[in-house]
Amino acid sequence: MSLIFKQLFENESCTYTYILAESETREAAIIDAVDIMMERDTALLKELNLDLKFIIETHIHADHITSACPLKKYYPKAKIVMGMENVDAESCSDIMVNEGHVLPIGNYEIKAIETPGHTLGCMSYLIDNKLFTGDSLFIRSTGRCDFQGGSAKTLYKSIHKLFKLPDSTEVYPAHDYNGFSVSTIGEEKKFNSMIQETFDQKTFIKNVNSLKLDPPKKIKASIPANQSCGLISAQILKSPYK
Repeated sequence: MSLIFKQLFENESCTYTYILAESETREAAIIDAVDIMMERDTALLKELNLDLKFIIETHIHADHITSACPLKKYYPKAKIVMGMENVDAESCSDIMVNEGHVLPIGNYEIKAIETPGHTLGCMSYLIDNKLFTGDSLFIRSTGRCDFQGGSAKTLYKSIHKLFKLPDSTEVYPAHDYNGFSVSTIGEEKKFNSMIQETFDQKTFIKNVNSLKLDPPKKIKASIPANQSCGLISAQILKSPYK
């Protein structure tokens, strides 16, 4: 038995999608799938003969539209997983998770960790030594905190919860804009420009508040679409952001 692990990239929003599966049962999960890459993802699942069990969203994204609901057309038994605080997506989610919730794929367990702060309902997920941090913890940076219930104070606490994991834990974020694909908890505690282990909460809040970021280009389409788990498309919304 071994863990099948695929890290996939979408160029427009710099989003990572992850496919995890157990080699014997072929039970699989996909994390943060992107609508425009669904053909790639379904082809890979088919090639590897994987049985998609969970479609996991780390949070309601503002920069791309999920393919969660469209994926269920191909895998009707798969369960859409969202954090408990994402109440806007409750009607389209099959499983609403909170701290410590376990999602089994074969003999492996994906453990849910509440990491709010970027948005209210952000979750991270841990399997073996691999940590999927969504937009909470990036490689050498962190998520922004200026919309969807974001709070720098809350994010500081969430990331320090992750910093309690072993230093060797591998960090896989939902995005990277600088060409990185993986880090470790130990590296981020030492080198993260926003929230090193020695930074106090006041310093982190100052760092976050100093960010001057434009809204994501697809925010007007993405948030409503993702509140329906991708059931409502940008075309149906007739948004100028496509």
